[in-house]
Amino acid sequence: MFEQFREKWSKAMHPLIIRLGDTDPNTLTWTSLIVSLGAFWLVANAGIDGEGALMIVGAVILIGIAGVLDALDGDLARHQGTSGPYGDFLDHTIDRVVDIGLIVAIGFNSEFGVDLSLALGAALLTLMGSYMGTQAQSVGLGRIYGGFSRADRMVITVLGMILASLQAAGIFALTITITGDFGSFLVLGLEEMNGFGIAVVFSAWGGLYTFITRFISARGMLLGSIPES
Repeated sequence: MFEQFREKWSKAMHPLIIRLGDTDPNTLTWTSLIVSLGAFWLVANAGIDGEGALMIVGAVILIGIAGVLDALDGDLARHQGTSGPYGDFLDHTIDRVVDIGLIVAIGFNSEFGVDLSLALGAALLTLMGSYMGTQAQSVGLGRIYGGFSRADRMVITVLGMILASLQAAGIFALTITITGDFGSFLVLGLEEMNGFGIAVVFSAWGGLYTFITRFISARGMLLGSIPES
C-alpha cells in the first residue's frame, strides 16, 4: 500500500540527492544498519516506565533515520549512474536484517509479554514472505510485490512501538486481555495484546499471507508460461 508513495518521495528528496554529490551510496546503506542496531538495543532493553518510554521513542527516531538513509541510497546510486548488482544485493540484505531485527528485539524484551519464540517465528514468516519475491525474480518473473510490502510492515511495527511507548509512560495503555481459544489463536497465544504484540502478530500473519499470495501469483505466471504440447 505505502509503496505508491515511492515516486513522490524521490521527487521530494531530489535536492538532498544533489547535495550528497559523490557520496558512496553503499555508505548510506551501511550507516542505516548501524543506526538500526542502536534501535534494536533500545527496544530490547526498554522497561515499562518513563525511561523505557524514552528509549522506545528513541528507537522510533533511529528507525526513521535508518529508513531515510535506506530510501536515499538507491536514488543516489541512480543519480550517479553507479547502481549495480552489488548495491542492490547489499540494500536487500540489510533490509531483511532490519525487518527481522526489530521483531526479534521485541522478543528479547521481557517486560511487554512477547515471548522470544513467538518473535522468532514471526521473523521467520516475514523472511518467507520476502523470499517469495526474490525467488520469483530468480526464475525470471521479475520481483513480485503482492501481499504486504516492507513499507506496510514497518509502518505497523512503528505504530506498535509508539503504542508501547505510551503504555510505558503511563499515558495510554492499550492492553487487551485475550480470552477464548479462537482469540488466542488469532494472537498466536499471547495472553495480553499491547503495542509490541500488535507488531509481532501482524508480522507473523502478514508474512504468512504474503508468502501464500506471492506463491500463488508466481505459480500462475510460471504455469501460464509453459507452452501447450
